[in-house]
Amino acid sequence: MIEFKLPSLGAEMDEGKLIQWNVKPGDVVKKGDVVAVVDTSKAAIDVEIWEPGTIHELAWEPGDTVPVGTVIALLLEPGETPEHADEEKRKRATAAAVAGAAAIPAATTAPAAARPSPTAAPARVRISPAARSRAQDLGVDIATLSGSGPDGAIVLEDVEKAPARPAPTKDRGIEMRRAIAAAMARSKREIPHYYLATDIPLARASRWLAARNEGRPVNQRVLMAVLLLKAVALALRKHPQLNGFCEDGAFRPAPGIHPGVAISIRQGGLIAPAIRDADAKSIDELMQQLADLVARARNFTLRSSELSDPTITVTNLGDQGVGLVQGIIYPPQVALVGFGSVAERPWVEDGALVVAPIVTATLSADHRVSDGHGGAAFLDEIARRLQEPSQL
Repeated sequence: MIEFKLPSLGAEMDEGKLIQWNVKPGDVVKKGDVVAVVDTSKAAIDVEIWEPGTIHELAWEPGDTVPVGTVIALLLEPGETPEHADEEKRKRATAAAVAGAAAIPAATTAPAAARPSPTAAPARVRISPAARSRAQDLGVDIATLSGSGPDGAIVLEDVEKAPARPAPTKDRGIEMRRAIAAAMARSKREIPHYYLATDIPLARASRWLAARNEGRPVNQRVLMAVLLLKAVALALRKHPQLNGFCEDGAFRPAPGIHPGVAISIRQGGLIAPAIRDADAKSIDELMQQLADLVARARNFTLRSSELSDPTITVTNLGDQGVGLVQGIIYPPQVALVGFGSVAERPWVEDGALVVAPIVTATLSADHRVSDGHGGAAFLDEIARRLQEPSQL
């Protein structure tokens, strides 16, 4: 029997509101299937299953607020019968009750709180991404709508015609700011940050990028931000101590290089979904994935793996005119790379004073797992990679 628990979708997430189930008992699922939609303080997220199996029980109903790490569904392993799973569930419940009784003096033992009983899943709500996003903007409960699209799917017109529900007593933007504040306060309190910065000339990268984009349609052009992202990903190959997690005081290196890219979202604040295996992707592939991530982050159609997979965060505030970015590490990650705006500045090249495009790159790193020497070498590797743009 497989216990599927609500994953953490960010350091600031302690709980999520279950919006809908996309499965019912008896459904066969494979790794990566979206089985539920959960509302966090930032957005509604598609939650993926981690293991293949058959849905046996759903432990929570849409509308319930579920703590992170709580079992939300039970699955049968391949070849397992429902009877075997029920017997395993009884054994686990008995073992938990015995352990609890042993830990609590008899005089103070009280009846255990009732656990939610598994219920059958409601029918899946078929709704287009645009309609779901618009329903959130207008405060429309999609469970009350009848769809006029193919196979009864809810489309944008159905949402536009529906009456909006009363405004909630809690403002999502305020909730999100509080959640982010709590996570960042914990990061500064628990992680001994150190900061480094370096100026990187981008004349070669700029010329190479201009030549590459010449004659291309606007929607196929590559942004400088993608070159910066790829340089970070390649530099992490040589400096894996900055690509991973610090948990229970110990460093755990990540199995792949999956940078989380900071994206501003509609209601304010940032979200940092991952681009998996960024070091192995071409510049064009990275550009396509970045554009897709930005669009889906702002339309609230991200998947849970994209928020739980980041192994380092990369933030770029150059389009805001910011010259220097000193970010706060997103736990349990151990590093964050920030890029400011690309600006024309005086620069010495081959002994001559020239005007060149320069970007300031900064590193915020966890002193428990790396030091300034290693951090400086990492920034130097990023700079070196950007001097060879055709090799990115």
